Amino acid sequence: KHERENSLFKTKFNNVFVKNLSNSTTEDDLTEVFGEYGKMTSVVVMREADGKSKCFGFVNFENPDDAARAVQELNGKKFDDKEWFIGRAQKKAEREQELKVRFEQSMKETADKHQGANLYLKNLDDSIGDEKLKELFSVFGTVTSYKVMRDPNGISRGSGFVAFSTPDEASRALAEMNGKMVGSKPIYVAHAQRKEERRARLQVI
Repeated sequence: KHERENSLFKTKFNNVFVKNLSNSTTEDDLTEVFGEYGKMTSVVVMREADGKSKCFGFVNFENPDDAARAVQELNGKKFDDKEWFIGRAQKKAEREQELKVRFEQSMKETADKHQGANLYLKNLDDSIGDEKLKELFSVFGTVTSYKVMRDPNGISRGSGFVAFSTPDEASRALAEMNGKMVGSKPIYVAHAQRKEERRARLQVI
């Protein structure tokens, strides 16, 4: 909390964003609530064309310290049974940057979740095709995707991928299958690296 308060006062801003207002909350109500924290230059509740409240608005303070104090003390307070969210009003560019960072973070989390569930195979016997691959590995769990890599002429490159629904299943398959004779060759099994996964995806595309 202490850090949050510090960052509030470090980042200077005058414009405060208020959302989750009740339908009946007016500019006068906002003026009354926020007026205790300092002099305001504008107060607005955003409305539809027919005048119906969009349930959010903006309060602009003359002094940035007053704006920061209002955010700190009023955020999360209840008015008319509605818990107001109050924060620094962000410029469009800032909002877009924040969304981009959040999107990239969720993509990374998804990739991390699957990391460890994908196996890279090589030294495959030429007789092994996609379906045979699935058959060999399905005994260890739910196989979500499988692929034998082939050259443009359709000839096996001797490598491939198998993805499981959980890393545990993949680890079990790795322990059992690595070095096992399949056809005329011992199969090599390892956890797929991102680079290998990327290359495989490009080849599948």
